[in-house]
Amino acid sequence: MTKTVKELRQQGLDVMTTFAGADYAAKRAASTNSFNIELREMSEMAMGSVWARPEMDLATRSLVSVAMLTALGRHHELSIHLGAALNNGCTPGQLKELILQSTIYCGFPAANEACRIAEEIFLNRGITF
Repeated sequence: MTKTVKELRQQGLDVMTTFAGADYAAKRAASTNSFNIELREMSEMAMGSVWARPEMDLATRSLVSVAMLTALGRHHELSIHLGAALNNGCTPGQLKELILQSTIYCGFPAANEACRIAEEIFLNRGITF
């Protein structure tokens, strides 16, 4: 069955709320305005179309996303997705290994920045090594 745009958007919002938390979803909704609404709707549909697919669990999707955002140097999104990865069941150890491996393929600057962001996320959650 093909889902409607409204259903995809709602599914995307549900996924965002699950992995980023209700506070993130509420802040996002509150900051939606006439300038960014179309981009937000497209993002919600994309999330509903891809993240909700059953062929890959959320933890694996999170690891893939963190790796790609590290490689691309998208630091703001990386900070969101590192927290989401923890919410989706990834362990701090898995994220550490991902960052270490990214050093080989993305270079030290990308890995160093990912490590800095991860340490900040972990510290905010009381996670220590």
